[in-house]
Amino acid sequence: MGEIVFTLKFAVFILALVLGLSCIVMGFLSTKSGAEAMKERIEYGFLGVSGLAVTGLMLYAL
Repeated sequence: MGEIVFTLKFAVFILALVLGLSCIVMGFLSTKSGAEAMKERIEYGFLGVSGLAVTGLMLYAL
């Protein structure tokens, strides 16, 4: 039973890491300009930082 819980925690850790990093990269690769670009970069940045925060919490849980 312990192995299943560890496996699920590890899966959430990897998922949060990949989503966090990909959102941050997508924020830098935005090709839009003006106010719409700033809005998109803020959204992607927030999602990226949130993903990395969840990654840190899962690293602590492991």
